[in-house]
Formats: sequence, structure tokens, C-alpha cells
Amino acid sequence: MTNSGSVTSTEVFKQLNSADVERVSQLLSKATSVDGVRPLSEHAWLHLHSSESGLHILGFLHDEFSAYAHVDITDLVDGTSTEVVVSPSARNQGLGRAMVERALELSPDGRLRLWAHGATVEAQSFADSIGYLLNRSLWQMRRSLFAPLPATQIPQGVRIRTFDPLTDIPGVLAINARAFTDLPDQGSWNEHDITVRLSESWFNADGFFIAVDSQSEAILGFHWTKVHGSGLHGSDHSHEAIGEVYVLAVDPTHRVPGLGRALTTYGLTYLRELGLRQAMLYVDSSNERGISLYEGLGFVHWDTDVMFGRPRQ
Repeated sequence: MTNSGSVTSTEVFKQLNSADVERVSQLLSKATSVDGVRPLSEHAWLHLHSSESGLHILGFLHDEFSAYAHVDITDLVDGTSTEVVVSPSARNQGLGRAMVERALELSPDGRLRLWAHGATVEAQSFADSIGYLLNRSLWQMRRSLFAPLPATQIPQGVRIRTFDPLTDIPGVLAINARAFTDLPDQGSWNEHDITVRLSESWFNADGFFIAVDSQSEAILGFHWTKVHGSGLHGSDHSHEAIGEVYVLAVDPTHRVPGLGRALTTYGLTYLRELGLRQAMLYVDSSNERGISLYEGLGFVHWDTDVMFGRPRQ
């Protein structure tokens, strides 16, 4: 598909051919050299050759290839997201705006989240110029699973078991809502939201851990792990697998000292036993308590992602 103009134009593809992948790679190298940060997430980079996770936009300035965007339209819950990179020599000439407008046209529901990697002045300036507001600042943290991992110390009166999709969804949603009151995108999950995720190819109940009261069986918290890549649990990614602390939540109305740490180490032990080399997680940069927990378990700050969104009408 093509959207042409007198100065800028865009072409949209479900999958790039090898020649296009090569010129996108060269563009990314130029931008990284100038900006000092990779302009695409690992996920988008690894799927340049793929059609499994979205669409690819190629941008042109005066008919010269000068921009690329990865558009992920697969998230039915949070909506379409995009990552855009413009050649340093083609910036401030309207091409970035044209790429975002094209991505918005491709969004099935008119929503668009714009991710930038590295909380840079340039990213904020561009978002300001197109009227997008900063919604979130996320730290990506990582740790080696080869490094020593503390033994799980389950608090007295608590039992950890695996998730049962037939009975646990209401309790998990209740804990999720109470634990993430300050993060509406996460805390507002409903039954549809969690069901969509349970149907994903990567989902495995063996890696979804529920902490319950040993006597009442009431859910006190949960740790949902995720595995990216290498064919594990149905994934057809082509890159080395990495584990993720996908969602960690503890009921704030029934705090059990040490429960968050116990759930985290329990899940990390599971990921290590799968033979994975690394674990990652995302945590809001303002979540001092969470960052402290993860740093205490050997995680280090790996990168920062910022998300901009359209103001609500």
C-alpha cells in the first residue's frame, strides 16, 4: 500500500523482503550512531523479517528512503503501538509526523501508543510537536539466571500453587485491580483482557503462580511469568529465549511480609529450570518499592522506554 505526497510518502508491508530489511538495518545503524541509543525495541528488531506481530512502514523524503516504523496491531487490550525511526539527515521535515499519521490510520480502533527508547529530549520534543503526551516511563531490568538465586522462603501460612483458569480468574483480577490502582492500563483488566492473554501461544499455566492463604485458600498474590522465543510453549520466534517477570502482584489490603520476594524467586527458579539464560521485567520508573525489590534480587537497570499517547478526546 502507498500513501504519496509531494514531499513525503509511505509504503506499508506485511513483510519486508531481504533488500528492505538491509536498508532498514542501515538506517538503524545511522540513527544509533547519532543518537547513542537503539531506536527500536528488541522485539521490533527481531521481527524485521517477520509478519507475525504487525506491519512495516517505509517512509520516503523526496523519494529517498528515510524512515521506518514497526506497527503492532495485535494487542487487542491496550491497542496499537508503534516505534518510529527517521534518518538523522531527514529530521524536522515532516516525515516523522507523516509516519505517525500513517500508523494511526492503520490502527483498527483509532488508538495509538508511541514508544521511544531512551528518555531523550528529542523524543519529548517530537511528541510535543505532534500533540502526544507522556503516559509512562518504564525501566527494563535484567538479571542473569546463571548468577546465584536466593532460595524461596515462603511466608508462614502461605502456599504457592499454579494457576487454575477455571477458578482463579476472578481472584486474580481482584488482586490485580487493588495492586495497580496507579497504573490504569494494568489495573483495569477485566475478564476479557485476561482471557485474551490466556489464549496467547506463549501462555503456560505451569509458569503462573498463585499464593494463597493455607487455611482459607484466599488468593494473596500472584506471579505470572512469560517466555519469549525459541519455540518454547508454542512460540515461533527465531531468537534465543528469555524469561520475563510478566506480572507480579500482591494484595495491598492483606500484606504478608516477604510475599513479593518469595513469589519473585519462585518464578525465577522456574525460569532457570527451563534452561533460560536471562530474565527481564518492566517496572514503572516511579515504583521505588518494586525497583528496590528487584535490585535486591540481582536485577539491574537495562534500558528506559517512554510511551506517549494521544490526549483523550
